[in-house]
Amino acid sequence: MKVVVPDASVLLKWVLPGPDEEDRDAALRLRDAGLRGEVILMAPSLWLYEVGNALTRRFPEHAGALLDVLVAYEIEEGITERPWRQRAIDLVRRYGVTFYDAAYHALALVEDGLFVTADARYMRQVAEVGGVQMLHDYR
Repeated sequence: MKVVVPDASVLLKWVLPGPDEEDRDAALRLRDAGLRGEVILMAPSLWLYEVGNALTRRFPEHAGALLDVLVAYEIEEGITERPWRQRAIDLVRRYGVTFYDAAYHALALVEDGLFVTADARYMRQVAEVGGVQMLHDYR
């Protein structure tokens, strides 16, 4: 079964209110594919902190409940062994991206999976590496 690693920009769309959230339908399709067991949803453990930070800043009164919803999806937390760390470090050094963003991508690469992001800037920086797809292109 294919491993798909959604980053924080995608995970947030699973719980942000309103249909006007860009590419929300694609994010929900990905979530539903995971719930149906069509893909394995996986993320580095930092996802909870990154998403929690965004939710607490934007919706402080609802952040706890929104995080509860995301945690209930039981996203598998990826490995933190040396091959993963080294891939993340290599991405940072070669492309000048943040370690946070590279952590998701490196996990997908190590798991022979697909990293899905809504971050167009990151995509432009690392497109040649492969293993990454923009959320709006996810099928």
